[in-house]
Amino acid sequence: NHDPSFRTRIGIGYAEFPSTQHDGGINISVNDIFIGRTGLTISGDYETSFGKRDAGGVNLQYYVLPLSYYVNVAPVVGYRSISTNNYSEDGVNIGGKIIFPLSRSGAADLSFSQTFISPGDDDEVGVTNVSFGYAITKQIRLATEIEKQNSRVKKDSQFSIIIEWMP
Repeated sequence: NHDPSFRTRIGIGYAEFPSTQHDGGINISVNDIFIGRTGLTISGDYETSFGKRDAGGVNLQYYVLPLSYYVNVAPVVGYRSISTNNYSEDGVNIGGKIIFPLSRSGAADLSFSQTFISPGDDDEVGVTNVSFGYAITKQIRLATEIEKQNSRVKKDSQFSIIIEWMP
């Protein structure tokens, strides 16, 4: 029950922002650093197009099902900041995540998350994220990530290709 079917991942990659004239940038992430032998993990990320778009944050997730399952769900709470030419927002980030570890060794997984920055506020921003990763060696994975940001001002998007290291 305490042996996770997914692993901690540290990644860096290319990010493209289709909603901002297809600007290119960088994506840096750390996903699911386990806190003890519990379902509590911490994750963080930062994406930038070097001037026009920036986003980053830190979240805590608590996986409610035994970590060995081939599906797991987690409430998410943390802090997130986003900044574009049209708007910027930062604050509490609350939502949920579902992960489908397709291989117990961390070789492949699919995850979906929906969070809200400053929920209930006039400037609330919804962030939807879908990611898929597949191992090319025992410790290196290739991952893709699609993210949509939905605010009252504008809808933004991001697509990333990331190389991940699994310590």
